[in-house]
Amino acid sequence: MTEIGWTDYLRYRARLRKFDMTIIEDIVRYGNERYFDTSTDRWVVVGKHANTLVMIPYDITENGKIIPVTIHATTRRQINYRVKSARFRI
Repeated sequence: MTEIGWTDYLRYRARLRKFDMTIIEDIVRYGNERYFDTSTDRWVVVGKHANTLVMIPYDITENGKIIPVTIHATTRRQINYRVKSARFRI
C-alpha cells in the first residue's frame, strides 16, 4: 500500500476547515479523479468530503510516497474550467 506523508500544514488546514483526516486519506489513496496541475507542477485528486467537493494537491517523492500539500473546497465548474483551459491535464 502506498505510504502517505502528512505535513503539519495539511493537518492545520484540515482542522481549520473541519475536514476529517480519515476521509482525506481515503480520497488521496482511492480517489479516481486525478489531474496534473500545469501551473504548480503537482498532481491533484478531487473527491467528496461529506457534501463538499474538495481538491487535494499532492507531491510524489522518488520512492513513491504521496505528500498531500493542502485541501480546499472547490466546484465542478472550477474543475471543468481548469481542464478546458489546459491548466489541468488528465
